[in-house]
Amino acid sequence: MSNTYQKGLKGEEIAVEYLERNGYRILEQRYRFERAEVDLVCFDEPRPGHPGYIVFVEVKSRRTSSFGKPEDSVTEAKQRSIIKAAAAYLYESKMERALSRFDVIAIDLSGGQPEISHFKNAFDASDAYAD
Repeated sequence: MSNTYQKGLKGEEIAVEYLERNGYRILEQRYRFERAEVDLVCFDEPRPGHPGYIVFVEVKSRRTSSFGKPEDSVTEAKQRSIIKAAAAYLYESKMERALSRFDVIAIDLSGGQPEISHFKNAFDASDAYAD
């Protein structure tokens, strides 16, 4: 197992704990469709003034800032891949009409404690296909 892969798993573990603490229910981890993948599929429970959402989460973690912020690595190509996996998940789960969104969780592992940044609605399907 590569160090990068293990770092990714550690980042996902931290993200799962964070999301669960914040009321999200984890539905799926590392969902794959063909070559597309989304790290986490969650349900953000409904509450007053907020409908429930299926949330597709991309987790990015870094041990150093040498290559920029973790969230900066969610490129348009990566977004298209996540959107493809999300569409397949919604179709397979018969939830095509469900409200959904795309979040990014960036985790900075350079200090003692992980620093977590949660970007809700980080992108949408039209962003990834805009000219």
